[in-house]
Amino acid sequence: MTTPADVYDVRDPELPGRLLIVERDALVPLLRGRADADFALPVAACPGWTVRDVLAHCSAALRRVVENRFEEGVFSPESNDRDIAERADWTNARVVDELERGLADAGAVIAKAGGALDGLALGEWVHAGDVREALGEPGAYGGAGLPYALALLAQVTSGRGLLPLHADLDEADEPLRLGDASGERPPARYIGDGPTLVRLYAGRRVDGAAYELAGAEAAELNLFGD
Repeated sequence: MTTPADVYDVRDPELPGRLLIVERDALVPLLRGRADADFALPVAACPGWTVRDVLAHCSAALRRVVENRFEEGVFSPESNDRDIAERADWTNARVVDELERGLADAGAVIAKAGGALDGLALGEWVHAGDVREALGEPGAYGGAGLPYALALLAQVTSGRGLLPLHADLDEADEPLRLGDASGERPPARYIGDGPTLVRLYAGRRVDGAAYELAGAEAAELNLFGD
């Protein structure tokens, strides 16, 4: 995998949609092949939620994007719980159906939002990794979507002016540059693999991962705030 290092601060409006389509093609067949009992498994990254809860949250968020429904308090814990509760009597298959449609349709809306919803697309991919981890699938935060997720991570962190970081990734020929491009702060340095970098930015556990981080604390990278 090669990630261009010299265009990280230029927004590609189609990138979130491409990531969501890749994820649709990877995740949906996996879910359709799972027994109903697997949807009740706990998700360690989202305490109190099951696999089904995470999927319902993701499908509801994508539906909101497609329908342009962003009322006050949207995506708060209370709003997320209501979205999950509204789908409580749905079959697992219906939840997956809604998720599949959302992954297919949300990209065009996100592309036109000027970057405001790019982080949501990245969060959807991270939650898919949460689900794969709960299901015991290997490479939870890797796979075909990883190059797109890393490029989108660079895009989101640059757009938000987060701390600058140069990542020397095992999967890439060129360093991936993330965060603020102003040069006001020397960039931190990461050496390791892409999935671990994603875990750090998503606030997920990295127990036992081999990586180096200099010039920043891991907590400073947390993109989602918890």
